[in-house]
Amino acid sequence: MSDAPPPNKRQKRTEKSDSELPKKKFYRQRAHANPFSDHSLTYPKSPKSMDWGTLFPAFVRKEQTASDTSTEEQENRRAQDNGAGSDVDGFAGMTKHVEVADIGCGYGGLLFALSAKTPETLILGLEIRTSVTEFVQEKIKALRSQNQGSGLYQNISCIRANTMKFLPNFFPARSLSKIFLCFPDPHFKARKPKARIVSGTLCSEYAYVMRPGGVVYTITDVQDLHEWMVGHFAEHPGFERVSEEETEADECVAIMKGETEEGKKVERNGGKKFVALFRRAEDPPWP
Repeated sequence: MSDAPPPNKRQKRTEKSDSELPKKKFYRQRAHANPFSDHSLTYPKSPKSMDWGTLFPAFVRKEQTASDTSTEEQENRRAQDNGAGSDVDGFAGMTKHVEVADIGCGYGGLLFALSAKTPETLILGLEIRTSVTEFVQEKIKALRSQNQGSGLYQNISCIRANTMKFLPNFFPARSLSKIFLCFPDPHFKARKPKARIVSGTLCSEYAYVMRPGGVVYTITDVQDLHEWMVGHFAEHPGFERVSEEETEADECVAIMKGETEEGKKVERNGGKKFVALFRRAEDPPWP
């Protein structure tokens, strides 16, 4: 009879094949992380330094030599690519650029639901917790392997990042059309609100990376946090609140309520979900 100890969680993670879905129980981690800690993070010096091709390999532009196509055909291809937004500053070499960011994506429920709804839109999840990020990455890898040839799940990816510190390092100005802030840490303690994912400074950073007309989606089950987020976005000149009618009609709101892990938990417990959307306003003309 062997006296060897049972395999730990990390060993269990490596015992599966590339196409096997990861088991969440092996990636459990405490619910909160300190955004002010000096985590061991890798981040680009600027969006131009970001290697998007490793995250979205199916959307890397395939260059052709002059012998493959005529000059006219090459020019037409470039024009088509430009129309698709491939040459947004910071996304060189890509046929498309990332348009949607899920900040604090957790175990990726929203990512996977949005992927099927908008297969041609590149979506990036950002998560500060190491094990949780690894779970999402492994699940994306498995789903891509299971759906080879279909193109499914090629449009989503996940990285470990502290967006409170490094959001502009990843995204160029005016590049995002949607940002999701789903059930962020409420930081209840009196000295903790400065750690919330919404503040006057962070609203300015969200405004910087969003294109005019883009929308920030917020949802929480904590009324105090909801009022905090509404107050900060309402005070910021770069945003205007979306009407209740338009909010209810937005299909992303239903996905946000029903597909995130926290959203399902609140539903099971009979809790209330507070939702607010904010549209990036047009910049005023220079005087």
